[in-house]
Amino acid sequence: MKIILAQGNPESKYDNTRHNVGFAVIDEFAESHNLQWSEKSKFSALIAETTIDDEKVILVKPTTYYNETGQSARRLIDFYSVMPAHDLLVIHDDLALPFGTIRTRGQGSDAGNNGVKSLNNHIGPDYHRIRIGIANDLRERMGDMDFVLGKFSRDESEALDKLMPEIFGFIADFIEGTLAHETKTL
Repeated sequence: MKIILAQGNPESKYDNTRHNVGFAVIDEFAESHNLQWSEKSKFSALIAETTIDDEKVILVKPTTYYNETGQSARRLIDFYSVMPAHDLLVIHDDLALPFGTIRTRGQGSDAGNNGVKSLNNHIGPDYHRIRIGIANDLRERMGDMDFVLGKFSRDESEALDKLMPEIFGFIADFIEGTLAHETKTL
């Protein structure tokens, strides 16, 4: 079994914001597999389930806010008795990476990301990640909170659409157990 957890904020006012790029990816992935979301309050999450290449896959969008996603992850890991180092993939934005950069890792620090800090506090730092760079020229002209909660421009949204096949390839590699640690840039 594999769990793919995306970080984001649950309210619609956060749609298309930089902080919700994880939700955008997992929504697109769910749609590409014709999956429906259902609310599971015991996990504080929206869940979609499927089987890919004989592997049960659970997609997760926590209904907690971004900075509290570790609570949802902990409940899922305990319920399904999975090993985060092998069975959990987290998809999130990364303020330190230039827009259009995708970096995969198998563990790491929070690097100032409060959502990752919540995950690390609740489940430890050993789990797979797809980090999606969101930094652009505006980054230096505004505070972190305003920047990450700002909406993507139309050009950025179109560029993200073009990145989806690459990200979906990383997700497929994770499900197969072959996710390498690498960096790709637009």
